[in-house]
This record gives sequence, C-alpha cells and structure tokens, in this order.
Amino acid sequence: MNPTNVSAEAQLLLEKAQGSSAGRAAHMVVGGPQTEMTQTLIALTYQTRLDDHENPGEATILVLEGEVELGTAEESWDAGKGDMLAIPDSRHHLIAKTDAVILLTSVKLG
Repeated sequence: MNPTNVSAEAQLLLEKAQGSSAGRAAHMVVGGPQTEMTQTLIALTYQTRLDDHENPGEATILVLEGEVELGTAEESWDAGKGDMLAIPDSRHHLIAKTDAVILLTSVKLG
C-alpha cells in the first residue's frame, strides 16, 4: 500500500475547484460505497456553500487549508487551518469563508 500525500492532493483539488463553475471538487481517498468509514478531501472556493443536508452517521471535518463555517439552523462554528469539528447529528451546511480544503471523515451507522 502506498501512502497518500494529503497536502499534495489538497492543492490539486483546490486548483480543480478554482477552475470549476461549481467552485468545488472532491476526491474520496479512503473507503467507498461498500465501506462504513470514508475519508474525502473537499476543496471549496471562497463563498461556495454546501447546502443543508443530513448527517447519515458520525463525521468530522479537519480543515487543511483556509477557513470554513459549519452550521445548523440554530448555531454555527468557524474553523481554520488545523481545526477539527464534529459534525452535528442534524441538518447542517458548510460555507467556505476563504478558498479552503477539508478532510471529511464519516462513518455510516445502521
């Protein structure tokens, strides 16, 4: 098994997001549809928003580059490079406050 250079992958994804009309790009680096745990790099350009969606299990985000806001209808949390947040067990959104890259780790329940 060869290691994945997450920093290099993050930079490539950010460049891809910057060239995308959607302002985002993602790559699953660990796991897949048949696994319980996945780790996905997600790059977002400034002000790109992942609209409200459910959390199908347990999940965290680790900010690798930039700044993001994670929020629910009731509250929100800001995070910058090196910060990790647990994703709430409720509908939530993510907004890039700068160009940003996160590592989403999720474990499906049930």
